Amino acid sequence: MDTHDETTRPGSAPSSRGRTAAREHGCPVPDALAYLAGAWHVERVVRDLAGGAEGRFTGRADFTAEPPHGALRHVEQGAFTWGGVTRPASREHRFEPAGDGTALVRFPDGRPFHPLDLRTGTCVVGHPCAADHYRGEFTVLGEDRWRVVWRVSGPVKDLLLTTVHSRIGAASEPV
Repeated sequence: MDTHDETTRPGSAPSSRGRTAAREHGCPVPDALAYLAGAWHVERVVRDLAGGAEGRFTGRADFTAEPPHGALRHVEQGAFTWGGVTRPASREHRFEPAGDGTALVRFPDGRPFHPLDLRTGTCVVGHPCAADHYRGEFTVLGEDRWRVVWRVSGPVKDLLLTTVHSRIGAASEPV
């Protein structure tokens, strides 16, 4: 299976309503892994565009070094509320250096997920998953804040996931 079918390029991205909108310009980051390293507060809103339901994840994401090749282990933990029920939630990825300040994101079992190139401040990626398609746009909002919007579409899923990361310990960290 192909790991991605879109790479960073000028164009359009999903808006908060799932429609295509003019792409927002982000803050350039010369080295994605150096930028991401550390601890982040995570706020995610998940919208079911077909059914109208909405859920929310609040938690923490840690990007920690995995020697010897400069990769980062991404572990996200928190609570996810859907349909009035709150449950613990977590996920994990590995971010590997891919050259020139870019990275390759992998699932915990080593399968490729998508490339990540933040050198322009934005990165649009795609990932086919069975019959569904994941299209993500990463936007660096500043030194201590970034956002990723995933649009998931397919025969069963019609979702919009908007996640804002704020660096823990930064002046802009939520209280």
